[in-house]
Amino acid sequence: MPRDAAPPRRERLDRDRVLRAAVALADDSGLDAVSMRGLAQHLGVVPMALYKHVADKDELVSGMVDVVLGEIEPPDPALPWKEALRARVLSARRAVLRHPWARRAIEGSTRRTPTVLAHMDAVAGGFRAGGLSPDLTHHVMHALGNRIWGFSPELFEEPAPAEPPSPEQQEAMGREFAQRYPHILEIAVAATRGDLSRVGGGCDEQFEFEFALELLLDGAERLHRAGWASAAR
Repeated sequence: MPRDAAPPRRERLDRDRVLRAAVALADDSGLDAVSMRGLAQHLGVVPMALYKHVADKDELVSGMVDVVLGEIEPPDPALPWKEALRARVLSARRAVLRHPWARRAIEGSTRRTPTVLAHMDAVAGGFRAGGLSPDLTHHVMHALGNRIWGFSPELFEEPAPAEPPSPEQQEAMGREFAQRYPHILEIAVAATRGDLSRVGGGCDEQFEFEFALELLLDGAERLHRAGWASAAR
């Protein structure tokens, strides 16, 4: 290095840098790859340096969730309340889809950080801005569930079989399924527009998410207009 050249500048370690590095590590290698020791190696520091910024792995993951939620774009305040809520929730979905590990982290989190509470408050505030009562808002928030974070509960998540069945076995299984569960087959055929080769291949998750969100928002509006109250059930 020349005598008059400045030494390379070492980036200062702070909480924000720690959390963003953890998010990048999880994006590349999955949530299981994120540990205090692994993150320290990723940052080129000793593990003890991280404990100045996060107390433990749980706080680290909670902070990572905060980084993801920080990517949610606030809706245009001029939008009608249903459109504003739709925009906020779909923005949350885009943020979670950018980080495939985030759903698992959110579902497993036991901490309600200020960022988490702020998002929940903004969603509840969207319903209140539409005139919904606190009572109805409470129950609609329950109905939305994890959709406020951008993902839906799935009915089943089955692993793929180790060995796919032979064509003969598939045909026999199809006949038996049609006999036992005709209505499931009926809706599966409708979902694939008659292409039976696509049955079992999964649904369009984005379409199903938006359909359920629209259904819930429309239902909330209908109950509000009808003056619904839980005490009158």
